[in-house]
Amino acid sequence: MKILVCIKQVPDMESKFKVAASGTWYDTADLAWRMNEYDEYAVEQAVQLKEQVGDADLTVLCIGGEQVKETMKKALAMGCDRGVHIADDKSAEKEPYQIAGIIAEFARDKGFDLIFTGMQSQDRGSAQVGVLVAELLAIPSISTIVQFTFAGGRIETKRELEGGVKAIVRTSTPALVTCQLGLNTPRYPTLPNIMKAKKKELVSLPVTDLLKVEARQETAKLFFPEKKGGGLVLEGDVGPLADRLIQILKEKTGVLA
Repeated sequence: MKILVCIKQVPDMESKFKVAASGTWYDTADLAWRMNEYDEYAVEQAVQLKEQVGDADLTVLCIGGEQVKETMKKALAMGCDRGVHIADDKSAEKEPYQIAGIIAEFARDKGFDLIFTGMQSQDRGSAQVGVLVAELLAIPSISTIVQFTFAGGRIETKRELEGGVKAIVRTSTPALVTCQLGLNTPRYPTLPNIMKAKKKELVSLPVTDLLKVEARQETAKLFFPEKKGGGLVLEGDVGPLADRLIQILKEKTGVLA
């Protein structure tokens, strides 16, 4: 079995963000970087499947500049067999269809039985890349999975719908799934596995060899939400506070005529 898991390097969400000079993305200076949280669940599920099947080959793919290799090493330490780095210093400028096109072009002739991606990235949050990859490869996709099993060349998943409702979806391979938070418990790489990861194959391919599609979206502007007026905190004795509250409701709303 051949398995592909796609990951993205994103800033730590505790970072202090500011809009870049371009006005269309965030400033990447002085940010701490990590693996996209949704992708950690995808990597863990791919590794679990590899361990279940036994005779499986697991590749991790990441698009970005040279720095993303550090994040890829974590996936290798978690159990991926090899890494494929799509070298692109301007990956942040590419919209989801282009990112999906790059992945699909790489995967097209590789014969992957299953492709795992995160449900969405924590920075862009489009939730489009995974399903677009499946569409470009003409294979089934199941999104937002919170449970996964594999047997006899078929997968059964439980996917999250609106309002806490779950749906059981089955399909045969080849297929692609996008992974939601809570699908599993991602493992922490052990020191021996971290050392082994340093010896695993990690190749870089130029993005120009794989980008065959044109952009369909354009980011016009990136900005922080406008600050709105804060709440009013009333303090004091209950009687006067009640009178004050009634007066505010009369002045600011139509609740009391």
